[in-house]
Amino acid sequence: MIKNLFLFLLFACAFTACRRLPNVQGKGEAFLQGVWNQDTVANSDQLLNYTQHKFKFTCDSFYVDLKTYSKVNYYEDSCYNKGVWKEHAKGIYLVRGDSLFLEGDYTKANYKQKVSGCYNTGRYIKSFYIKSMRPEAIQLQSINDQRDIDLVLKERIICEPKEL
Repeated sequence: MIKNLFLFLLFACAFTACRRLPNVQGKGEAFLQGVWNQDTVANSDQLLNYTQHKFKFTCDSFYVDLKTYSKVNYYEDSCYNKGVWKEHAKGIYLVRGDSLFLEGDYTKANYKQKVSGCYNTGRYIKSFYIKSMRPEAIQLQSINDQRDIDLVLKERIICEPKEL
């Protein structure tokens, strides 16, 4: 009985959805390929805290630099840094319909894994609604806090998939 079940699963896997993925990076979305900056944040002078984003999308991967400004100290004094600090993350992204999904890890400035230190560590998981997109500008809205992120294209990148 167990042998028959194993053979059935092996057969089903061989001829249906189970397949070996290629050892090559995916191509991602052509319209996103490049370096995108959030040059300003609307009403930033009225906010207790806000974050400016700098994204780099290359093939199916993303890198993000986050610069946070805060009038309130949420961290121990040695981390507060007079209310301005930088964080970094990298991972993969997916566009589905009008949504952008980012899944990765917080990193050090060199994009190597960060396991301890000030601010965020661990997984970086964010979702955005794509409000509008033009060749030189994209407007995202954070699903978490409904803040708009207006991105301006600074550099176009051509995807050249690399081996994993």
